[in-house]
Amino acid sequence: MEPKKNPKADLSKRSVLFLQLGLILVLFVTWQAIEWKTYEKSEIDTGMVQMDQLDDEEIPITEMQNTPPPPPPPPPAPEIIEVVEDEEEVEEDEIESTETSLEDIVEVEEVVEAPVEEEVADVPFAVIEDVPIFPGCENLKDNDERKACMSEKVMKFVQKEFDTDLGSELGLSGITRVIVQFKIDKQGKITEVRARAPHPRLEQEAARVVNKLPKMQPGKQRGKPVGVVYSLPITFQIQD
Repeated sequence: MEPKKNPKADLSKRSVLFLQLGLILVLFVTWQAIEWKTYEKSEIDTGMVQMDQLDDEEIPITEMQNTPPPPPPPPPAPEIIEVVEDEEEVEEDEIESTETSLEDIVEVEEVVEAPVEEEVADVPFAVIEDVPIFPGCENLKDNDERKACMSEKVMKFVQKEFDTDLGSELGLSGITRVIVQFKIDKQGKITEVRARAPHPRLEQEAARVVNKLPKMQPGKQRGKPVGVVYSLPITFQIQD
């Protein structure tokens, strides 16, 4: 028995191709349906300008007016000139001459500047040229002898006046050392007393004693009175 259909007309061989084409066509139609948009006619603005709706703008005509310049200021009034008759005498102001004659020149003497005294700073006791003279050391002429005499006199005066029992009252023991520094000014007076000790009471006692030193002859540097700085150590033993 022979088949009724032509074997070449069998479409089952291309069914996969037709299926793919169908899917593609369906997807395309669906995409177009999603992207499809509609607008109302009233919202569409074509951007056309109606020429008959524009009003003609009237431009005013500017007239050029010739403004005349301002009138010139009036001329100043003429000065009144007083006419004097020849018979009347007129007093004239005399103008003194400013020229000077040789007779009026005064000779100026040579101006001599006043000497400026050189300010000499305070000098330590160890390097002073002429040491201060303590009362009782006036007869000594050598500078070293005056130094030794002054140191001895100052030490004896401090040992006599200083209250050594103050250390035991303050609860101190052993050897106690107090350092005092003061200045003998240009007038020979004791100034600028400073003390350093283990206790403030000892510092006050040392300052009290040094301030009682007698007035001296001031020290000199290059022949001029100067302040002399003197350092004095005070050492004493406190009995337990």
